[in-house]
Amino acid sequence: MRLVIARCSVDYRGKLSAHLPSANRLIMVKADGSISIHSDDRAYKPLNWMNPPCTITERDGGWLVHGKKGEELEITLEEIHSDTQTSLGVEPGLVKAGVEAQLQELLSERTEVIGKGFSLVRREYPTDIGPVDLLCRDADGGAIAVEIKRRGEIDGVEQLTRYLEFMNKDPRLSPVRGVFVAEQIKPQAKTLADERGIDWVEVSYDELQGIESSELRLF
Repeated sequence: MRLVIARCSVDYRGKLSAHLPSANRLIMVKADGSISIHSDDRAYKPLNWMNPPCTITERDGGWLVHGKKGEELEITLEEIHSDTQTSLGVEPGLVKAGVEAQLQELLSERTEVIGKGFSLVRREYPTDIGPVDLLCRDADGGAIAVEIKRRGEIDGVEQLTRYLEFMNKDPRLSPVRGVFVAEQIKPQAKTLADERGIDWVEVSYDELQGIESSELRLF
């Protein structure tokens, strides 16, 4: 991420035109290719911005930003007070304290939410590379390894894949199927799970707790 504090003016040209007169502002350039201009108020909301993908060209006196729909953002720099660049690394996302553990407890009591006919064998089933959240059996007696996350990402599917590789070496369990469970699963994680023959299930933490959803329903 690059953070520039400067006196600047900004002109936007696209579906409409907009002008920010000269003032001290924060210009934020993120690793995803986005750029945004902030004042010292308005909390998190930028004064103007360009979403990725966009092309940023630095030239004498400022920057010219081209967006994907023919938009332009011209930043005229009059005086630069600070220009710093820092790599923030991979964002792990917001983790709500205790939610994954509570999800595991709730789902261990209601395994039918994960799959019809599922029954719990054990929570935190040990393997050589760490414990699987739930070990279940399906209606036919087949072993099911269940990995539970609050937010389902690719790394969660990779983790379950490694568990399955170890568990399928155990003749007492093999063959072992995998189910990836989360409140929300990213499309990339769903695609990877499908390719690896891993089922995935999205669940509602509030509904598991017995809290009715605020979403309007017909029935």
